[in-house]
Amino acid sequence: MSTPADLDIRMRRAAFNAALARGDLEPIQDILAPAAILVTGTDSALLSGRKAQLLAWKREFAAADRTIYIRTPTAITLSPVEPIALEYGDWKGVPAAGNGVRATGTYTAKWRHSGQNWVIEAELYLTLA
Repeated sequence: MSTPADLDIRMRRAAFNAALARGDLEPIQDILAPAAILVTGTDSALLSGRKAQLLAWKREFAAADRTIYIRTPTAITLSPVEPIALEYGDWKGVPAAGNGVRATGTYTAKWRHSGQNWVIEAELYLTLA
């Protein structure tokens, strides 16, 4: 049974995915916590902070043969003692200009309820194919 928090996180993830598909930085900025970190799936590169992630996405959006990344949550675990949650799921990277899949894997994301919204504090990716 889904809770309002579970649904909120899923809706924020859907908004993040839609922003990636459109190449729109503004919604991404609103979903990332200021100190958000991301560990990439292949080379374990660390992107530390919202600004670093926005710069990386800006470069990705400008690439001639850019990849669109889609995250699909499979489970969300809410903490009973803190305003935090873990999202687990599968991701894939698809070419913006065509069909096919460039890479796939699994991920986890830590969310925190801050102010009125849930924001991403950390994401960790594993490349499987």
